[in-house]
Amino acid sequence: MPYRYLEDVATADVAFEAKGETVEEMFISAAHAVTGAMVERLDAVEGKEGVCIRVEEHNLEMLLFDFLQEIIYYKDARRLLLVVEELDIDRNATPMTLSALTKGETLDPERHPLLTDVKAVTMHRFSVEQTDGAWKATVVLDI
Repeated sequence: MPYRYLEDVATADVAFEAKGETVEEMFISAAHAVTGAMVERLDAVEGKEGVCIRVEEHNLEMLLFDFLQEIIYYKDARRLLLVVEELDIDRNATPMTLSALTKGETLDPERHPLLTDVKAVTMHRFSVEQTDGAWKATVVLDI
């Protein structure tokens, strides 16, 4: 699930573009980009603890926004770095529901050298779109 950081979007923040063949793949890519913006090596995060995340929203953009905020919340409130294992979105429900199984571990600066302290997802240039059969999100993180 690809993502790339965008250097020319926000000078004091971190911006990225996440893509996926499905909306679920794009959400997973975006979650990995958020955690990857915080630590030097995303693959150093071991799946020692499972956390189920459930989010409800009335549109896809806000569903992604709230989901990414949950990833940041767990880092701040419980010092947990999370990586998404499974994710399901029910777009037919009202409101739409997202259920994700994440795995991770407690932040350890020795094993997880920090790059940035992500504080929040911003609405600046935030978008979710489907083009040419694939999904793309543009996200700016407040650091």
